[in-house]
Amino acid sequence: MITTVTLNVAVDKAYVVDELNKCEVMRVKTCSNTAGGKGLNVAKVARLCNEDVLATGFVGGHNGAYVEELLEGCQVKSQFVHVKGETRSCINVLAADGSSTEFLEPGEPIEPLEAEAFLSQFKEIAEKSEVVTISGSVPKGVDINIYGKLIDMVKAAGHKVILDTSGKLLEESIKSCPTMIKPNDDEIEALLGVSVTNREEIIAGAIKLREMGIPMVVVSLGSDGALLITEEGVYHGKPPKLDVVNTVGCGDSMTAAFAVGLYRGYDSKEMLRYAVAVSAANALTMKTGSFRQEDMQEILPQVEVYEVSSTASRQ
Repeated sequence: MITTVTLNVAVDKAYVVDELNKCEVMRVKTCSNTAGGKGLNVAKVARLCNEDVLATGFVGGHNGAYVEELLEGCQVKSQFVHVKGETRSCINVLAADGSSTEFLEPGEPIEPLEAEAFLSQFKEIAEKSEVVTISGSVPKGVDINIYGKLIDMVKAAGHKVILDTSGKLLEESIKSCPTMIKPNDDEIEALLGVSVTNREEIIAGAIKLREMGIPMVVVSLGSDGALLITEEGVYHGKPPKLDVVNTVGCGDSMTAAFAVGLYRGYDSKEMLRYAVAVSAANALTMKTGSFRQEDMQEILPQVEVYEVSSTASRQ
């Protein structure tokens, strides 16, 4: 089973407008609600990949109940700790020019006993989860070391764990050496205290992170695909040119596909090809954390995967 951890769950609202103008009344053309938070996007995509998925984290209030209902509609099982605070809402405004403007609420504080209840529950979940993904931010009241504790639990159970977060959370959590991390160039700079201005420096930084005890490092390159750095080598997966509709959730879709690849035992090249194809397919739909099987199947054989050296990358 694949388990996704989302401590800062949200109801995601997507507003489609003709244009976004400051200090004006905006008429929304369409609005859609989905179970949100990076980890829940991962859960939905992993389920679309036809794998058994469990979503866990904190939910509370009417919004929390709504999130559980929305996940049930996506055939994603959930096992949340219910808290006193109301689950947050986040808004993504999509304009006709292709721009995306997001408003992310911080989330209500979590009480110490609620955090302890989650850690106790998660220890049991980790035992039955072959792959765990940990994504996004944490609400107030949650210790900055919590992701490190979760990683240690998963590793103690002999299972694999993917970490996708940023800032201090990432800096603290990589000390526990998860199976995979997915930093961007800014995060590589912050973690290593180096300048990253080109592809060669990105690769060099990712190699240093792997040498710190993290077996797999993935760096997203946007429309140019992704890099995967493992003990086997450095690989670049590049999708075909596409008419992109919405890039929100592509990173989470990639995380989900890597989790599926780990679960299925794919080798590095096969895993990267699959992850790039799923991420690219996500960009062809307006839904966040979603893709159409026919899109992915069409893209998959067109994804180029090749090995690059540590000092050069094919353009």
